[in-house]
Amino acid sequence: MTTMATSTSTMPAWLRRHLAALRALLVFTVLLGLAYPLLITGISQLVFPGAANGSQLTSGDKVVGSSLIGQNFTDDKGNPLPRYFQSRPSAAGKTGYDPTSSGPSNLGPNNADLVKAIKQRRAELAAFNGVPESAVPADAVTASASGLDPDISPAYAAIQVARIAKTRGLSVAQVQQLVDDNTSGRNLGFIGDPHVNVLQLNLALDKLQP
Repeated sequence: MTTMATSTSTMPAWLRRHLAALRALLVFTVLLGLAYPLLITGISQLVFPGAANGSQLTSGDKVVGSSLIGQNFTDDKGNPLPRYFQSRPSAAGKTGYDPTSSGPSNLGPNNADLVKAIKQRRAELAAFNGVPESAVPADAVTASASGLDPDISPAYAAIQVARIAKTRGLSVAQVQQLVDDNTSGRNLGFIGDPHVNVLQLNLALDKLQP
């Protein structure tokens, strides 16, 4: 003990400080870099396994997407598929809904290109769904801030019901019931607006008519 105390006391002050800092670094690396993440991961897997794994949605035994990230329902040429509910526009990536390029178009409400795009989208959606342009809601022609919004408004879902019913040979009442069943209210009863998750709704359609 005397020898150790003597050797420690003979160390330069700067060296003792560096050794103390190194010990603290190693301890906190183990606690906060290994133990804490493993603990939180374990708890999340036990309590919220769905959310912890990305809120994945499946069709049979195949993962088809996440309830948190929207996607396009188009053919290989980018044309909307008439038998599915369509998502809102997306500015994330070249073809939209690219999780690696999340973001808006950054175009202001008075930007000529944006005004032109909205006008064109409204005309195309009205023709595609067989409704007047005045019936096309705002979220049908504008992208979300993230470009990954998985939801649409009940109003946008409503103008698509007749088209899908006709394409699939279902009754309007059947399709509307699916929309109602997949419509979520305001978060906590007062945050945001009622919304419909498009992927969940389309999966319900395929279960009703594969």
